[in-house]
Amino acid sequence: MTEPFIGSEALAAGVLNRYELGRHYRLLMPKVYMDKRSELSLQQRTTAAWLWAGRQAVIAGAAASALHGASWVADDVPIELISAKIRAPQGVITRRDFLHDDEVTRIDAVLVTSAERTAFDLGRRGLIGSAVARLDALARVTGFKADDVLVLAARHPHARGLRQLERALDLFDPGGHSPQETRLRLTLIGAGFPKPQTQIPVLGPDCNPMYFIDMGWEELMLAVEYEGAQHGDQIGYDIVRGDYITQIGWTHVRVAAGHRKPSVVARVEREWDRLWRPGLGVDPRTPPLPGPPLDRMR
Repeated sequence: MTEPFIGSEALAAGVLNRYELGRHYRLLMPKVYMDKRSELSLQQRTTAAWLWAGRQAVIAGAAASALHGASWVADDVPIELISAKIRAPQGVITRRDFLHDDEVTRIDAVLVTSAERTAFDLGRRGLIGSAVARLDALARVTGFKADDVLVLAARHPHARGLRQLERALDLFDPGGHSPQETRLRLTLIGAGFPKPQTQIPVLGPDCNPMYFIDMGWEELMLAVEYEGAQHGDQIGYDIVRGDYITQIGWTHVRVAAGHRKPSVVARVEREWDRLWRPGLGVDPRTPPLPGPPLDRMR
């Protein structure tokens, strides 16, 4: 029995006896046990919380996004449940939120908030950067649309965090493939650059996509990419890829974990200024000229 289970049910079914239960299994939360030798995953913690709630709760928040297939959800993230229960054990958060029937789905026999409802909850809670990163990850696997989330939000006009949700939905991008990429994208937007395109296709000699650029501005052929930890094969691949991207005319700004935000912004700004040309129109970073007061325009 490597998955969480309710101890009283296992005893009643004769699967094990009380000695075996106390000897080989640990109590995860009231009435819910698991093999002492097993490492506890996020999915197992989620199952345990659902069992603790009597199989009546709906999984929500980050745990719900993980069940939908989103990456970058930490194993120790609190498990959020929409449940009538109040006193939650450690590592579990219960909410008495209202749910419409179409805001709930079922994944592997467990009730989970729908992709749109999960986005609604993630986007309005926590810090804005973390909220956008979680929306990026969820959108990448579910393809939810911002307009659908806003329609859902209109049915919950008194929910907290609606203003942040609107901002997060304006900033999220399913092309963000890691929290580091999301933070880099938000840094550039915060510095006044227009929202970068993501996953820009780079065509090979046969005119089919050969590589994809993490983010950048295609009209300038300016690429900005985050370089994470790499093994030998990946380093070799990235060298060949980087050489090709540069060879066909792209300017490639590479960012790593140790680079400070002001330095990154300065490097991108320098390349932007070098590449921008009048034929592209007005530089979007240029502040508008002050106009006459509104009362004089009437």
